[in-house]
Amino acid sequence: MNKKHSVTFNFIMNFILTASSVIFPLITFPYISRILLPVGTGKVASALAVVNYFSMVSMLGIPTYGIRACAQVRDDKEKLSRTVQEILILNCAMTLLVYIVFGISLYTVPKFAEDRTLLFVMSSAIILNVIGVNWLYSALEEYAYITAASLIFKVIAVSGMFLLVHKKEDYIIYGALTVTSNIGSYVINFLRLGKYISLKPMGSYNLKRHIKPVGVFCAMTVANSIYTNLDTVMLKFISGDEQTGYYNAAVYVKTALVSLVISLGTVLLPRLSYYIEKDMQKEFKRITSHALSFVLMISLPLAVYFMLFAEEGIGFLSGPAYAPAAVSMRLIMPTIIFIGLSNILGMQILVPTGRERKVLQAVIAGSVIDLIINLLLIPALGSCGATIGTLVAEFAVALVEAVVLWQFLKEIWHMKRMVPYVAALIPSVAGAVALHRLVLQDVGNFLTLVFTALVFFGIYGAALLVQKETITMEFVLPYVKKLCLTKKAP
Repeated sequence: MNKKHSVTFNFIMNFILTASSVIFPLITFPYISRILLPVGTGKVASALAVVNYFSMVSMLGIPTYGIRACAQVRDDKEKLSRTVQEILILNCAMTLLVYIVFGISLYTVPKFAEDRTLLFVMSSAIILNVIGVNWLYSALEEYAYITAASLIFKVIAVSGMFLLVHKKEDYIIYGALTVTSNIGSYVINFLRLGKYISLKPMGSYNLKRHIKPVGVFCAMTVANSIYTNLDTVMLKFISGDEQTGYYNAAVYVKTALVSLVISLGTVLLPRLSYYIEKDMQKEFKRITSHALSFVLMISLPLAVYFMLFAEEGIGFLSGPAYAPAAVSMRLIMPTIIFIGLSNILGMQILVPTGRERKVLQAVIAGSVIDLIINLLLIPALGSCGATIGTLVAEFAVALVEAVVLWQFLKEIWHMKRMVPYVAALIPSVAGAVALHRLVLQDVGNFLTLVFTALVFFGIYGAALLVQKETITMEFVLPYVKKLCLTKKAP
């Protein structure tokens, strides 16, 4: 196996990557949303949702299954090479079939035909997801490379948005650049593949051993996609591009924040799968316990802050044309907490221990709930109806997974560990709200967000330090001690 970095190093690398998913939209979305307006951004959002459905089917749940399968054999190059080749064969076969169906749908589904060019351009994501084999790099914990390559393509895409998108008719260009920003680096992934595995055909492939687990992961991905993408598709069909644009503005913020919250969980799957394979139970419990605390420590203040300042957030990012999206943004913010928890419970505990069927059951429950609520509420409430569906669905998924893992959770985590976070939130909310009402009434959305965020998160962090909260001290103390030792050195 390649040199294994610490979980902390991997987390830092992935946090940088996910932070870029927040920073780059902060740079581009205010510009793009004002140029394309709700109709244009709605078209791109709905096209992306449609492409994601086809990509999801073509990928067969491999982005998750591949990490676990490769992590378990990463110490043996021959086994790793065979595993990767077998998974790629399955992936390519399904992708070919999916592309045929996709091509037919562009000419037979009226709503697809309306945006045929946009959908065709953005469908390049389907192929890139296959050749990118990002699951292999994650399994090998190559997070430094993943981060560097992704950042390069994000910079290219962001530059392209300012250089090429100048009028509302440029939404197709924006769609192409969105694909480049998200997964453009996958081309380099494919070119570097020979560095880690043998590209020589191994022969005597055993594809059958992958079919059953891949089927479970694929079903899990399909079910999960229902309440992550179906909202957008249903809004387009029922309420039109404008309501889709409002919903997308709220979801845009939520998605960026979720990526920060689950950044730790993302790097844990290969490490936890490796621990299970090697029967390292103590390490497994220690990391999952810390992960739960980390998710709550991060997600609670993010959700509360953006519920408080939803109007300012939407106003800054999207402009006055998106003002109706503020309500949806408030409603959707708690999902940051639910998604963070379900990511740890499902993808970082149940999946590494081979209980992905339980995750599937939880996701199916969420999907059914989301579908029902969408059908009932979208016709009357538009984007707000879709938001409520997502909120309830995410809560249901986290709840089902928590029930399944109840005995395990009692071993590794106690509710009293919530006390520092709740206690820290009280002065944070009071300070930020007081500052906003007494001082920042007429300074504009950007300055309001800057100053209230500094006060809110500054007080929150200070309160955690005062309480000597475990995770905070484990992150801070080593750097403080290192700084002190440096100062004492001659």
